[in-house]
Amino acid sequence: MSPAVFEAIAVVFGIVSVYLSVRENIWSWPTAIVNVGMYILVFHRARLYADMGLQVFYVAISVYGWYEWLHGGAGRTELTVSRGTRRLFLFLLGLGLISAAALGIFLARFTNASLPYVDSATTTTSLIAQWMMARKILENWIVWVAVDVVYIGMFLFKNLYLTALLYLVFLVLAAIGYLQWKKTIGPSPGSAGGATA
Repeated sequence: MSPAVFEAIAVVFGIVSVYLSVRENIWSWPTAIVNVGMYILVFHRARLYADMGLQVFYVAISVYGWYEWLHGGAGRTELTVSRGTRRLFLFLLGLGLISAAALGIFLARFTNASLPYVDSATTTTSLIAQWMMARKILENWIVWVAVDVVYIGMFLFKNLYLTALLYLVFLVLAAIGYLQWKKTIGPSPGSAGGATA
């Protein structure tokens, strides 16, 4: 299979997965696992090692999200959408900045990574956004909008045009996801991430 065809199939799985997330459909998680598994190879070819490693973490977070959406609510019931707390956001911001800097320094010094600091920043921010999605924290979509804008520029620069198009679709779906989830938001129980952090 040619790299372009392989990337195209990964793109399709990615769009389906995010669309299902917008709809709060549990099948978003298994389709995400297929998508990220394929992108491990796509990013390896492009020498975007942080993003390649990110896909491995996505597999684990997808399994976690799958479980949380089914049993993460009160009394092991289905998880509902809630807002994050200010304390949680400050913690995640600090964690993201420290992680991005450390990973960027590592990639710049010890690998032939392309765009090590941009790659690291998008990687750590994406992990945070994905964790927020697994906990059904509404603001995950805002984080995704911001990181998708950077991803689009990075993938265009790397001539990954199909992947750039995928992230443009992700950007639109993230905006729709925010509006859609906002309609279904439940009470803010404080446990929607704050206690877990």
